[in-house]
Amino acid sequence: MIIGSERSQSISRTKYIFTFFIVCLLSNSGFAQFTVDAQLRNRFELRNGYRKLAAEGTTPAAVISQRTRLSFSFENEHLKLKITPQDVRIWGDEQLSSSTGVYGDEASLDLFEGYVQIKTGAKGWLSVGRQQLVYDNQRILSARNWNQNGIAYDALIYKWQSDDWDIHAGTTWNTAGNNTADNFYDPTRIKTLNFVWAKHRFSESWNLSVSHIASGVTQTETDNKLFFKQTIGLYTTFTKDRLNVMGNLYYQFGKNNSAKKVSAWMANFDLKYQSGKITPGIGLSYLSGNKNTNEKNDHLFDVLYGSRHRFYGSMDYFSNFSKDTKQGGLVYYYFYFDVKITAKTSLKNMGQYFTLAQVNETTPSDKKLGYDNDLVLKHKFSDWGALECGYSFFLPTRSLKTLQEVVDPGFAQFLYLQLTFVPTLFKN
Repeated sequence: MIIGSERSQSISRTKYIFTFFIVCLLSNSGFAQFTVDAQLRNRFELRNGYRKLAAEGTTPAAVISQRTRLSFSFENEHLKLKITPQDVRIWGDEQLSSSTGVYGDEASLDLFEGYVQIKTGAKGWLSVGRQQLVYDNQRILSARNWNQNGIAYDALIYKWQSDDWDIHAGTTWNTAGNNTADNFYDPTRIKTLNFVWAKHRFSESWNLSVSHIASGVTQTETDNKLFFKQTIGLYTTFTKDRLNVMGNLYYQFGKNNSAKKVSAWMANFDLKYQSGKITPGIGLSYLSGNKNTNEKNDHLFDVLYGSRHRFYGSMDYFSNFSKDTKQGGLVYYYFYFDVKITAKTSLKNMGQYFTLAQVNETTPSDKKLGYDNDLVLKHKFSDWGALECGYSFFLPTRSLKTLQEVVDPGFAQFLYLQLTFVPTLFKN
């Protein structure tokens, strides 16, 4: 902890180093590009049964959150550098306050991104540091952009690109602190994530990618032994005229952190067709689950760092599948339509019907869980700003009420209003 004059000296040193860093970058402007981007995102949420069914008569919760980012990017022929400080807060939750004002948090500023990419050969780049891992349609590795914090990874990644191929190989290693005596780590978090991803462009219409991920976890907080869960899969997109088809298939094997053998799978399919200003679509998704939670093999599919809010309903009832489905897995069928009202205004409605993939001794006997409907209106008033409004409701079945242990819930609904600014402040 830094206090008093030491804190002031630390801040002064930080400002000096940062200023020196900017000057060095600008001195190379003849062969380089330096950019400063900002992002400010405020979101008002009115929650009544969001994340969990609320009992009848419960008062809705009103929450305002804010994301503030400032990105510094530098790029030349042999080097790419990006640093993104971030502050995320809920209005009014500051720890340092009094009855007459709010002064801030003890620790509200964090580093969202901080990485360097070095050119290796004619077509390769080596990326080191805190960075986002966004692959395919983000079912397994995602940015989780709905969350105001987002998600980034401390990783080492080699990237190779040609006209028809993109190939990435990456690894991560997480440690709880600077303790050289052991490598103990929280067993609910991934200790090491290692992956290979390759994408091939067969034509302008058809892309196919294959990926393999080895995610290692410990069994307890005092055990160094790693259990690796292997995830291998395919993802493909096909576009022809107004038709767009997407599909992916993943299979998991290896062991979970209970030393159980894993045999699980996930499949997704999506089809949409653009007709003028309206684009309707349909799809389905299947995540396998356990018929018996005590058997020797684990059949519950783990979506790892995949996006939840984007795929499993805006009410966010399904994010921890072991807990939220009692290891039953999840199946859902959906339809949607996008309407391009004007060049800057769009409307999207998605309806999803959820069921359990399997029933077991801890779930209700009826698989049906309920219907989620999400309506989003978005207006992009400039290149650097957009206003978005969303409304969702969920119609639960008796099975979902049993899973969430809510006997007599009220009408579950969720409303948000989000204002986003993403201006470029400087570009050389």
